[in-house]
Amino acid sequence: MKHITTLIALALVLGSLAPLTAQNKMTAKEKRTQTRQERKIAQQKVKEELYQDAVRALENNTFVLEANRLIFKRGRSANVSSIKNFISMANKKATVQVSFDTPRPLQNEGNVSDIRMKKDKKGSIIYSFLVQGVSISAQVSLTLHRGSNNVSANISPSFHSNTLTMTGELVTQEKARVFEGFKR
Repeated sequence: MKHITTLIALALVLGSLAPLTAQNKMTAKEKRTQTRQERKIAQQKVKEELYQDAVRALENNTFVLEANRLIFKRGRSANVSSIKNFISMANKKATVQVSFDTPRPLQNEGNVSDIRMKKDKKGSIIYSFLVQGVSISAQVSLTLHRGSNNVSANISPSFHSNTLTMTGELVTQEKARVFEGFKR
């Protein structure tokens, strides 16, 4: 009789544990979709952190736009190195450096004035300023797209109509990887 009750108790315990182990088993496809979703969530978190860092950099007026693409006046574009092509601002001084088809980048430095920052309907931040120096006088307008640190900058010179658009990533001064060329 004791054996029968212990067998019945053992069967009940094993019977209650069997559905628990069946619930934990996932197919390989379910695991892949779950890891894909986790990766997407992690990527969104990283993009949001980069966006918040970029907004803080704009608010503090200390940022670097590392450009990886230049778009010229008539729409012609070129992929470029972000190390040699950038816009930098710190301590009310701005540096615009462009190195397209030249081994030595040309660096234009000037004082910043008339800084404006506003948010549009879509949540993008538009940041504009004037830069004036010995070899540069231009209106620079940055557009930071919502949810990432991707930015486009439109540089409109004051004395001619050769506008230039730079696209790339906006980072803080500490995270910047740029090579400053010869000052003009």
